[in-house]
Amino acid sequence: MSTYSTYNARQTKQTEPIPGEAQVPNSAGGYAYELGKWGRLDRFLILGSDAPTYYANAQKLTKENAGVVLACLQEDGIRVVKTIVEISDAGRAPKNDPAIFALTLAASVKNGDSKGIGAHDIRRVALDNLSKVCRIPTHLFHFVEYLKNQRGFGRSVRTALGQWYTRWTPEQFAYEVVKYQQRDGWSNRDVFRKAHANLPATHQPVARWVVGQDTGPREVKRSKDGARVSRYAEVGPVGGLIAAFEEAKTADASRLLHLIRDHKLTREMVPTEALSSAAVWEALLPHMPLTALVRNLGKMTEIGLLRPTGPATNDVVLKLADGDYIRKSRLHPLAVLTAMKVYAQGHGEKGKLTWTPVRQIVDALDVAFYLAFGNVEPTGKRLNLALDVSGSMGASLIGSPLTCREACAALALVMANVEKDYVITGFTAGSGRTSHIGYGAAIQELAISPRQRLDDVVGYMSRLNFGGTDCALPMMWATEGQHDFDGFIILTDNETWAGNVHPSQALREYRRQRVPGAKLVVGGMTATGFSIADPADPGMLDVVGFDTATPQAIAAFLSA
Repeated sequence: MSTYSTYNARQTKQTEPIPGEAQVPNSAGGYAYELGKWGRLDRFLILGSDAPTYYANAQKLTKENAGVVLACLQEDGIRVVKTIVEISDAGRAPKNDPAIFALTLAASVKNGDSKGIGAHDIRRVALDNLSKVCRIPTHLFHFVEYLKNQRGFGRSVRTALGQWYTRWTPEQFAYEVVKYQQRDGWSNRDVFRKAHANLPATHQPVARWVVGQDTGPREVKRSKDGARVSRYAEVGPVGGLIAAFEEAKTADASRLLHLIRDHKLTREMVPTEALSSAAVWEALLPHMPLTALVRNLGKMTEIGLLRPTGPATNDVVLKLADGDYIRKSRLHPLAVLTAMKVYAQGHGEKGKLTWTPVRQIVDALDVAFYLAFGNVEPTGKRLNLALDVSGSMGASLIGSPLTCREACAALALVMANVEKDYVITGFTAGSGRTSHIGYGAAIQELAISPRQRLDDVVGYMSRLNFGGTDCALPMMWATEGQHDFDGFIILTDNETWAGNVHPSQALREYRRQRVPGAKLVVGGMTATGFSIADPADPGMLDVVGFDTATPQAIAAFLSA
């Protein structure tokens, strides 16, 4: 064979770049398209980098993604801040930490951007949006911890920190500083002092309590007729909450229940030793925030509050079935999916806590998962939902107990629940059912149905055999099997390397032989800088896996 015939732009090994196309080596040794910095910014803000991938550690990913944020800031600093705010404020990401970290980089930028916006103006816009990204004191503590590694606490930062606390009414202010007291080695007292906060008179009584200038003796005063009177009574409802919190530290069991119900104390405001009581959790439940409720289902089951029958179980089921309440609470689908996996297995990922799962709770979590995505519209297209089940997809998704493999199956079910004409396949290379396509390739239809519960699907995915990664297989399988699809939705980490043809080449060949207008959507499940989608091809789209907006984005692209 002549060496000239090896130069093939239609069929190229994935360990080599496609001739004439701008591809870069991925972390697995294959070649893929480099994701543009703005696309990678979205991936980082939604997926973060606190969990390692199969091929890169978390520290390396964080360093790389910080460089991406800085590069975007150099191009258009205001756009970066708007993107951070949009993703964080809409609750599109499972965790808020990446957005907080990116905001600290924007608030610390040293040079202006290519749009002619000066560094001072970019920093000002970032600080002006502090409360939209850092919505609770815990977020603020993360912000100041990240910020101290980037810059000093100059006047603009001190002003922003002080103003952050004044956006609340005195009652809200008291609730927030009592509920969220410290994190990352920072407390509200530390931030007050760092900011030299000049709070309004209405906030001063609480501020003095926070910094310890007005704590005084802890005994509760009594009026002339012997009634209990809070020494914070002069500031109205604010004083009542603080007095209840202080009293709860030493209250007996009966009094503690009254304090919880009367003042709506949260779990964080209750002494740790009291949280082994079913009666305490029962008192907390009616006003427990939804995120805290989902996080503590195992504990409430272990102590006997949640059982197959009972009012507490009914209350939880009703809350998890309220779509509006779920979305207003910013309860992310991944938080629900994580809770379902942990709860259904009957033990936590850490510690010795065990429980017998209540079926009604598992079913309610299943319902809540779909509700957390909002209204997903069907495309009416013929679809192949292709899941990468290779070994690299065994990496953790966003630091959760879920693997990327398990999570992408759940994401596929979101679309399968609204679509009518689809096939779900799983692909890897070198294991599973053997096909005659390519070298050691493996692809098969998966025994997954939208009628199954999520916990069953997660368990099924964890038992599959895994090999290398060949993201071209869905299109090659469809070509060989003469399957007609309008679109392929591939959920992957993009670390493809094992095939004899690139995914973009396989799609073009499928278009030539089967469906001329077939499209490809690639859902990236890790915050790497690669994609198998050709950015120059308008029929290919890269989206972020487990962005709450992903199903809607896919539907809009495939329907266009």
